[in-house]
Amino acid sequence: MDFKKFGDKYVMRLDKGEKIVETLKEFCTEQNIKLGWLKGIGAVGEATIGLFETSIKKYHSVELKGDFEITTLSGNISTMNGETYLHLHVNLGDKDYKIWGGHFSRGIISATGEILIESIEGEVDRSFNEEVGLNLYRFD
Repeated sequence: MDFKKFGDKYVMRLDKGEKIVETLKEFCTEQNIKLGWLKGIGAVGEATIGLFETSIKKYHSVELKGDFEITTLSGNISTMNGETYLHLHVNLGDKDYKIWGGHFSRGIISATGEILIESIEGEVDRSFNEEVGLNLYRFD
């Protein structure tokens, strides 16, 4: 991974073999980014995406292996219990130009990843909401 900072924005390159979520979380922690958003493109050889089923408050995930283009990676950066918290979604295109999309929990770069992060001054924490079954923004 390599990056360059421009004011409150970061331009980042992820390299082959890097774990996307872990690398981004570590980067945000090291750079003290507690609030912000990100977007990116690139390619993965493995990924795990999910869909949250609201009626039973549970994620259903699928693991993908092969050549996939990251056509859109987007998400936000916040904190939960004092740690960096990433909420990411992704669209992945396969060899048949079919798009797989959902909540992004894991991916390994197969060629490169190009990520843009914008840091926002401040901090928004999260807490688990029993009614919804998710970690939601908390504004208190």
